Amino acid sequence: MTRGSSFRPSSFPMHNLELACSESDVTEAGTSTAGAPVLAAKDVSKAFGSLVVLEGVDLAITRGEAIGIVGPNGAGKTTLFNVLSGAYPPSGGTVEYDGNDVTNLGAAERCRLGIARSHQVPRPFGGMTVFENLHVAAAVGARRSGPDAQVLCLDSLELCGMLQVSNRRADTLGLLDRKRLEMARALATDPQILLLDEIGGGLTDAEALELVGIIREILARGITVVWIEHIVHVLLQVVQRLVCMESGRIIADGDPLAVMKDPAVIEAYLGSVSV
Repeated sequence: MTRGSSFRPSSFPMHNLELACSESDVTEAGTSTAGAPVLAAKDVSKAFGSLVVLEGVDLAITRGEAIGIVGPNGAGKTTLFNVLSGAYPPSGGTVEYDGNDVTNLGAAERCRLGIARSHQVPRPFGGMTVFENLHVAAAVGARRSGPDAQVLCLDSLELCGMLQVSNRRADTLGLLDRKRLEMARALATDPQILLLDEIGGGLTDAEALELVGIIREILARGITVVWIEHIVHVLLQVVQRLVCMESGRIIADGDPLAVMKDPAVIEAYLGSVSV
């Protein structure tokens, strides 16, 4: 899906909604751990000139949670990630990390604190090898050097199933491996929280399912995951909590099955029916 394109009901077919609401697809990981938020948006808004993209967004992310974010195209999901990660400053409201106000910190500073993200369209350093891409992330994002950086890179490559292609140039990889590299590069910054932006975008269902095992292992290591995804029945195999956005606002937040059956969520995707 391309951010900012106009939404059509065909971008979320009815059979996907039925799959998403199937209890067999939902993770059994249980409810999230209670506690102070590791990352929080408080009354966040973002406008580009007269175009308001986010309005009054409140989102508290607890350490160790697996949260999914869904919503039609143009709902503000990626913009929210851009504000949380420091790529965009908010027009209003605050962003807090571990209880500290980081609203005025840029993306590089937030990355070094432990906030990492992937992007919808992978943009690796094409002329570098896979390993070299990760080494840059470890050196700049995690401030690691020498053997420490190498160990971090190798661990991230192994977790993402990329050891066998570590010496290949990044621009020779297919889409699935580029997605793996996107995750591995984010992990090489040694994050506490990982924001995944449509990591399954452009992949088949079978390919997207290959990423599920990796994301589950990331969670098992104690890394908090927030995942924007349109392949909802795949998303629900990982997340414990689901947030739905529409027109820059959060319209539902809670148990995944309850959210997907919420009338406001169904209307956001399929529209209201007039008889």
